[in-house]
Amino acid sequence: MSGLTIEGVTKKFDNITAVEDVNLHFKTGEMTCFLGPSGCGKTTLLRMIAGLEVPTTGKISLEGCDLTRVPVHQRDIGMVFQSFALFPHLSVGENITYSMRIRGHSRSDREDRARELLDMMHLPGVEDRRISQLSGGQRQRVAIARALAINPQVFLLDEPMSALDANLREAMQIELRKLQQELGITTVVVTHDQTEAMTIADEIVVMGNAKVLQTGTPMDIYKKPVDKFVAGFIGTSNLLPARMAGKDMVRVGETELKVGHVVGAGTGADQDILLMTRPEEVFVRPTDAGVPENAVHGTVSFVRDIGATIEILVDCDGHEVISVLTPKDWPDVRIGDAVTVEMPAEACTVLPA
Repeated sequence: MSGLTIEGVTKKFDNITAVEDVNLHFKTGEMTCFLGPSGCGKTTLLRMIAGLEVPTTGKISLEGCDLTRVPVHQRDIGMVFQSFALFPHLSVGENITYSMRIRGHSRSDREDRARELLDMMHLPGVEDRRISQLSGGQRQRVAIARALAINPQVFLLDEPMSALDANLREAMQIELRKLQQELGITTVVVTHDQTEAMTIADEIVVMGNAKVLQTGTPMDIYKKPVDKFVAGFIGTSNLLPARMAGKDMVRVGETELKVGHVVGAGTGADQDILLMTRPEEVFVRPTDAGVPENAVHGTVSFVRDIGATIEILVDCDGHEVISVLTPKDWPDVRIGDAVTVEMPAEACTVLPA
């Protein structure tokens, strides 16, 4: 199989399983994000692709060639580490072309490549500076340039934005995505930042407890998570305990609601399940505005106006539901008001309890 492929990869450290039976195929020229909480195995998996760790079992291949036990320096892979790992005793240009130097490229070729990459990174003319003279964002760009110096087939990044402040992080996410699209290079990024993954990825791999839980496009995972963990980790979710009342019907308390998506097997009649909706797809109405279809009753417990959006928290029989609306859609409700919470069928997903 062409492209980058992981087949049945497991990694154990003594009696601890860091990665368990992972099978993935990365589409050539696309960006994939490993997303999950700390300790879930995403960085270990990335390090195995890079050759910094060897799988206990399984196989990693690139364009049909088995890389499982190929040394790091013989893999056509560039990597940006979380700490950037730049050499403080070398100039910017020397850092960028370090891998070229150990591969025997001439000095003129190295200097030309450093200038080319610095222009691409919007850092022209800094090749003679010391690393200590650069800002955090500039250091990140240098680390990216160094990883790209050898024109690798695969580009790996381990938490590349974690050392940056919030505003710079958002700008660099967009910049990185544009660069990857321009180069068309197969890229794998490790992150625990769901917004970052949603912003830059073609494909997201959600990991938890050393396993791959779900893969798909950002919207697939956001709209149709496979379980409670994924639903809670990707964005904000409303999760209401309910029971199946038919093929596409559920019962929340005494109220029956129609649903648009049912995930997983074993959702027979009267089975306990979770009803998931996203806050931006939930609408709050005053009770005197009539009772819409697919709605439950509740009481407003909190209202937060944050400018571009308004968040309304509603207590529905002891369970909190969040609605996120734009100011023009605000129903003008206050804490303590009785309301109905409309959840359109197409916005309702049934998950295993």
